[in-house]
Amino acid sequence: MATVWHFYRDSFRNMTWGRPLVWLILLKVFILFAILRVFFFKPAMAGLSDEERSRVVGERLTGEHPEVGDPVPVPETYQP
Repeated sequence: MATVWHFYRDSFRNMTWGRPLVWLILLKVFILFAILRVFFFKPAMAGLSDEERSRVVGERLTGEHPEVGDPVPVPETYQP
């Protein structure tokens, strides 16, 4: 395991663009997971109690939740 780590460490040290690329990748990961999550992906069940959350999850799994709607009807001419 140590030899694998040394291989990657020495490879990035000898690369001309190694460190800037690693920092660019880390910055991109930070932007994707930290900033975008805060502004665009709000928790779906924020403010619900544990009982309400379990009820909502159960309804969504069984298809009884109003957001899920009725299942799409299969045409009678369909033959798998």
